[in-house]
Amino acid sequence: MRGAGHAAWAAAMVVAAVLPAAGCGGGGQEGGPGVLTSSWSDPPNPLEPANTNEVQGGKVLDMLFRGLKRYNPRTGAAENMLAEKIETSDSRTFRITVRNGWTFSNGEPVTARSFVDAWNYGAGLRNNQRNAYFFGYIEGYDKVHPDSGTQRADTLSGLRVTGPRTFTVTLGQKFSTFPDTLGYAAFAPLPRAFFDHHADWLKKPVGNGPYRVKSYTRGFMMSLRTWRHYPGPDPARNNGVDLKVYTDGNTAYTDLLSGNLDLVDDVPAAQLKNVEADLQGRYINTPAGIIQTLAFPFYDPRWNKPGMEKVRTGLSMAINRDQITRTIFHGTRTPAGDWTSPVLGAAGGFQQGLCGAACTYDPGRARKLVREGGGLPGGQVRISYNADAGSHREWVDALCNSVNNALGNDKACVGNPIGTFADFRNQIGRHRMPGPFRAGWQMDYPLIQNFLQPLYYTGASSNDGTWSDKNFDRLVDQANAEPDRARAVRLFQRAEEVVRDSMAAIPLWYQNGSAGYAQRLSHVALNPFSVPVYNEIKVG
Repeated sequence: MRGAGHAAWAAAMVVAAVLPAAGCGGGGQEGGPGVLTSSWSDPPNPLEPANTNEVQGGKVLDMLFRGLKRYNPRTGAAENMLAEKIETSDSRTFRITVRNGWTFSNGEPVTARSFVDAWNYGAGLRNNQRNAYFFGYIEGYDKVHPDSGTQRADTLSGLRVTGPRTFTVTLGQKFSTFPDTLGYAAFAPLPRAFFDHHADWLKKPVGNGPYRVKSYTRGFMMSLRTWRHYPGPDPARNNGVDLKVYTDGNTAYTDLLSGNLDLVDDVPAAQLKNVEADLQGRYINTPAGIIQTLAFPFYDPRWNKPGMEKVRTGLSMAINRDQITRTIFHGTRTPAGDWTSPVLGAAGGFQQGLCGAACTYDPGRARKLVREGGGLPGGQVRISYNADAGSHREWVDALCNSVNNALGNDKACVGNPIGTFADFRNQIGRHRMPGPFRAGWQMDYPLIQNFLQPLYYTGASSNDGTWSDKNFDRLVDQANAEPDRARAVRLFQRAEEVVRDSMAAIPLWYQNGSAGYAQRLSHVALNPFSVPVYNEIKVG
């Protein structure tokens, strides 16, 4: 998942209000006793699990659905939820048993068919689901979702229902940690109502999680209420959540301070200097599975010729990460020393300092490497970013100042603002970037594989710079096929070393999750994805 979200705003959002939402006045109590209010942005797409690949929609899906696995909100570990057991003898065919007693909030039982039908729908080319590539490991994907031409099959040949609560998944290649991916929202089950009455379901989604949708008015609020008959082990400890739409994070923060909002889950950069004094202990700043990098246009031969790995490494060494994270981000970012995230932990694949000297500020060495590599293409680096969100301009300007100072040339690096995120993504997709460009990645699931394969494998779904290395691909394939988890992690780390030696992308910093909350809330926490653990929050 790209950190900023990567889908364009839909022309028309079909999730519409079916009941009038509560008014936005009168403070955080507006939704009724035990209901909390939280800042939010309208998701760009309908809330289909396989069609939601950005944070705002993901927050809702995490409240509405439970899958075979769930990621522990504190450790990120993939733990069984609806999966009674997942078995394999070859890391390619998996036998899955669904727990008995689970239902959707409309009373329909959750069965093996609920998963198989949902995954076939998500994979189908005709259904145009943005997360379809997550099903690409399953046999038959090339027929259900061909790279070109029309869909040649309606179902994945690798999915087979074997009983009311059992089904098998056969992959096209070995993938030993495949079960750990199954907590991602794209793999959620769907009720028959989704297929039989699709338009109605989109207006008021029905899931199997601890909350139900009460109403949604686009541009205003989504109201969710606790499902009292939720069968899971993690019920809601409040009566509901009203997600209030804000287009300006500073306005949300002001509403929090004035008592008109209970929770802000992304404190804007402009408020970071004062947030601790403002909130007096009700501020959260915790590591999240998000990394910011600079990607390169390897489709441009100027950036892909022999010796350019020295130039890319030199640029990395010209960036004073410590200074930028202190002065621009006030400690809500941590200088990156590898291409993954500290939330993975050592057992999950995080290797502190793997980047080594290549990620250490060293102006003298930076100048030497850039010179030895043949110099900057065209004599100047233009760093592209979308200018319509976040503090991108501030950090890009600071980064360029650092590079210019290190290289002794005040015109060596300049920012290249692109008006909107949609335009930015369009230029990336059309391979029109004139130089390095900002790239954020928020993990889909807590595996080192998720930080490497989607971004750097040849032809991968999010390999926006089209970098390619046969040795990297070979190591990733070996790691996926390795049944021993520790050995698989070591193979992935060897693949990451290939990324380092080529400097396929420059790691900048790991992003923290930040939140502030009202006095009437307790047990507020962010999970490793930087999303509030809404079901654990108590009100009053």
